[in-house]
Amino acid sequence: MNEAVKEPLLKVVGLKKYFDLTALSHKRILAAVDDLSFEVYRGETFGLVGESGCGKTTTGRVIVNLYKPTDGHIIFDGVDYSNKTERELKPFRKRVQMIFQDPYASLNARMTVYEIISEGIKTHRILKTKEEIETRVHELLEKVGLKREHAGRYPHEFSGGQRQRIGIARALALNPEMIVADEPISALDVSIQAQVINMLEDLQKEFNLTYLFIAHDLSMVRHISDRIGVMYLGKMMEIGESDAVYERPLHPYTESLLSSIPIADPKVRMSEKRIILEGDVRSPINPKPGCRFASRCRYAKEICHTETPDFREVEPKRFVACHLIEEIRGLFTEKVSK
Repeated sequence: MNEAVKEPLLKVVGLKKYFDLTALSHKRILAAVDDLSFEVYRGETFGLVGESGCGKTTTGRVIVNLYKPTDGHIIFDGVDYSNKTERELKPFRKRVQMIFQDPYASLNARMTVYEIISEGIKTHRILKTKEEIETRVHELLEKVGLKREHAGRYPHEFSGGQRQRIGIARALALNPEMIVADEPISALDVSIQAQVINMLEDLQKEFNLTYLFIAHDLSMVRHISDRIGVMYLGKMMEIGESDAVYERPLHPYTESLLSSIPIADPKVRMSEKRIILEGDVRSPINPKPGCRFASRCRYAKEICHTETPDFREVEPKRFVACHLIEEIRGLFTEKVSK
């Protein structure tokens, strides 16, 4: 990202997405995303990480308005799109696109590649003539490493990696400013993942794209992201610049999450102590006050179980939700110095 440009393109403020699971007389509310706030700067890649079920995908879907938010604000380029009608959302949908996790389920099996990629172009009337649309589809296919002859084929004729490339071409068709990439490589073979990541980076430079990159592969997120947000059970635990978060995590959950990254070198792996979390995972259904991570945190005190910590800036460009951050930060710093 160009360091001279520090303009927030997306601002998420107090975002909530609750699902009503009420059965009979028992009121049950699933807090999938609970009071989330962060910014994504123009031209950067913001990585959103956390274990399965933490609310990453729901966050991405709410941001692109596939799900309506329960509360909060989604401000894109200065305009709040959180409670717009479908008609009012049309210009927003043109500027923000999504790449889905499953390349098998995200493409309509009854449509040709040409129809899939050109659908948005026709809906938004970006190009008028058939010749212009065909040229645009062929250009996009070549941009993502496919051939123009592939336009007449159906999704089942392609491999997983090729299908994801088709999904990327579809996302690029409307010349978006921002792309929400929801674990775009998790369903692909390891040998293909690096190719797709390199292609996404090249496309970002060529089209000046902004990415919200959702993933659970921590090593890959560090490679592609400028800044990283760490989620746990619907809450944001920590935000910071990529290298800073990986080299000196401030939140106990971030510390334990990073310790789970596989290390190829046996000598280094033996010298590193892995943090094994104990305790029960708190239920996101009808959540009670307190830190969501308190039941598994080895540093937790009584206040952690009874009061929800504020998400605040504790260092320049570092945000953490933790009551004990001053005490814990001293312990982390001592470890790094040793």
